[in-house]
Amino acid sequence: MIDKNFKNLDEQIDILKYKGMVIRDDNYVKNVLLRENYFFLNGYRHLFMEPGDKKFKDGTTFEEMYSLFMFDRSIRNIFFKYLLVIENNLKSITSYQLSKKYGYRERDYLKAKNFTSDPAKQAQLNDLLKKMKRQIRVNGSQHSATLHYSSNYGYIPLWILVKVLSFGIVSEMYSILKVEDQKDIANIYEIDPDVFIVYLPILANYRNLCAHEDILYENKTQKLIDDTVYHQLLKIPKEEDVYKQGKNDLFALVIIMKQMLRQADFKNMTIEIDHIIETLNYNIRTIKIEDVLNRMGFPLNWKELANIERSKKTDEN
Repeated sequence: MIDKNFKNLDEQIDILKYKGMVIRDDNYVKNVLLRENYFFLNGYRHLFMEPGDKKFKDGTTFEEMYSLFMFDRSIRNIFFKYLLVIENNLKSITSYQLSKKYGYRERDYLKAKNFTSDPAKQAQLNDLLKKMKRQIRVNGSQHSATLHYSSNYGYIPLWILVKVLSFGIVSEMYSILKVEDQKDIANIYEIDPDVFIVYLPILANYRNLCAHEDILYENKTQKLIDDTVYHQLLKIPKEEDVYKQGKNDLFALVIIMKQMLRQADFKNMTIEIDHIIETLNYNIRTIKIEDVLNRMGFPLNWKELANIERSKKTDEN
């Protein structure tokens, strides 16, 4: 195994220059590399590289690659903001539906009989109940809201507990609810429960990706989302009967968020993303903005999605 030895800032700049990058101001680049980390910035090099080569395309500047880096940070912040809205909405709806049916004390709503009786999911159910009870023990004294209820009432209602549960745990909880409870929650979003159960872990994974500053714009998910009426209305092209965009890319996340955000929120998100795209377009020369949109899975007419009326039936068939 070959070691990756430490490289000081001058050596990092020399590597970029050797690969053909145009460096106009060494001190500026040093300052950026010191603050942002050469390794993280280098993750945005691919669009600027010659195909099958380790050299940058002729004329590629450091400022261009840094602009793509900053673009990704900006859209990550936008998506994170609206994913938190979806997370909060889901927690509120879930806690309301379950509390109404099973009670508001943990000894009531955390009974195993309130969840699926599917034998194949019993191990998952038991594990999840342990996780939730652990959160009650841990956060009962550390979180102001849980401490208030625990100290003054002797229990922590589900609508308080969900504030300290991760999106991932709430997503997993949905997957082990009774079918009728899954339907009650999914129906509020006017989404089929089987589709909803696919959407939630995708949303949770993107939420964590955004929170940890991983590369967002070209991220691909393992699962493909089902075809929707939005794929059809946007006339997204197919390859071997599979839509080429909006299946497991960032635009697939946009399609999910279209179905889970209020119309006004989704339009605002679209405006914010469009502004960031226009800013990047102004700052790049070596590559085209279409190259970036293609990596994101965004069709050229992606903004039209905001003007399409929210459909009660989002599956294509």
